[in-house]
Amino acid sequence: MSFIWATRGRTWGFRFLRDGGFADPLPAYDDAFAYLDDEPETCRRVGDTVAVRLLDPLGRRDEFGRVIPHEFVVVGELADAIDSVEDGLTQIWPMVKDEYEGFWDSPVPVNQE
Repeated sequence: MSFIWATRGRTWGFRFLRDGGFADPLPAYDDAFAYLDDEPETCRRVGDTVAVRLLDPLGRRDEFGRVIPHEFVVVGELADAIDSVEDGLTQIWPMVKDEYEGFWDSPVPVNQE
C-alpha cells in the first residue's frame, strides 16, 4: 500500500519519507491538508483521500523539544479503514514504526542520504 508520509527527526527537518507513488508528493499533500487547523492531531476525509496527523506515539521530541508529528495522506483501500486519528494509529503507524525507529535519531533519514 502506498501513502504519503511526512515527518521530521531529532535533528533533521520536516520531509517526505514516503511519496505515495507521486513524482512530486507536495501538491497531493497540500490538497489533503488544506484548510486543516494546526491541531496537533487531526483526521479529515475528502472523497477517497484521508489526511491524518498524529503525534509520535512514543513522545519523541526533536532537538528543540517539540513533539514530532507524523502526517499521512492515504488513498484507496487503506483510506476506507481510516476515519479518526485512532484509526491512523492502529492502521498506518504499524507500517512505519520500525522504519522510523531505525532512523529518527540519525543525521538524515536513511532513504534521504
